[in-house]
Amino acid sequence: MHVITDERCLGYSQPGHPERPQRVAGTLALLREQREIEIIWEEPLAVTDEAIARAHEQAHLQRIANPDGPLDGDTPDYPEIDAHARRSIGGGLRALELAREGKPNFSLLRPPGHHATREQAMGFCYFNSIAITALAARAAGVEKVAVFDFDVHHGNGTEDILRAVEGTAFFSIHQHPAYPGTGQKSFDNCHNYTVPPDTPNDGWRKTASTALADLKKFNPDLLCVSAGFDAYKRDPLCQQQLEVEDFTWIARQLRQLNKPQANLLEGGYSSDLPKLILAYLKGLA
Repeated sequence: MHVITDERCLGYSQPGHPERPQRVAGTLALLREQREIEIIWEEPLAVTDEAIARAHEQAHLQRIANPDGPLDGDTPDYPEIDAHARRSIGGGLRALELAREGKPNFSLLRPPGHHATREQAMGFCYFNSIAITALAARAAGVEKVAVFDFDVHHGNGTEDILRAVEGTAFFSIHQHPAYPGTGQKSFDNCHNYTVPPDTPNDGWRKTASTALADLKKFNPDLLCVSAGFDAYKRDPLCQQQLEVEDFTWIARQLRQLNKPQANLLEGGYSSDLPKLILAYLKGLA
C-alpha cells in the first residue's frame, strides 16, 4: 500500500477547530506501528497553476495565495495555507500516477478539498484536490473518470466543478439534512444518494450499494475516491452509525470494480480516525 504524505501538513491549526493536525499525526503513528499491511511511503508531487486552473478561477488562486481574512466561518486564513493546500493537490496527483501504474494508494494529507467550489473556499477546504485530480486524468487522456464520494457531507464543490464536464461523473452518498445543505437531487452527470440522520449502518450500506451499482454502469476507466470517515458513529460533526468494519466493506466494494483507483482523504473528525483509515486500507489491500 502506497501512502502519500508530508508532515508539513501538521504545521497549522486553530484551537477548537475539528480539522486538526492530530487527524494525520495519529494516523501516521498507527500506520507506522501496525504490521497488518506493508506501507510504502510516498511524497506529493509539485503542482502547477495550470493544473489548479482546470478546476478553479484565477481569482480564486490569487485569494488563496494572498488571503485578506478568513475564507469563511469554518475556513481560516492560516499562514502558508496556499502551500499546504497545494501539497494536498500534489498528493492526489501522485495517487493518480500510482493508480495508473496499478498500485494501491492513499493520499494522507490535509486540508481536505471536496467543498471548495470553482470560486469559493469553504467547509475547511481551499482547493478541490479530487476534482483537480479527476481533471488531470482527463487531460492525460483517460476517457472516463468517476469521482465516488462517501464523506458524510455532500461534495458540493466537486459537483460544482465537474457538472456537465465531458467524460466525468460524480457519485456522492451523504447525510441530508447536513452541511452544506446541497445534494438532494441528481442531474446531468452528478448522482446524489442521501441518507437521513441516524441511519443504521445496514441502511447506509443499502444506499451505498445503489450508488455503487450506478457507478458500475458508468464503467469508468479510472476512479477517484473522496474518502471521508465522518459517517462513523462517534464522529462529532454528523449523525450516522457506521462501524469500523463498514470502511473495510466500502473499500472492498470499490476494489472489486477492478478499476485504477486514486484515494484521497476528506473528512473524519473522531479520535478513532486512524483505525478507520487503517480499516479502509485493509479493504483496498
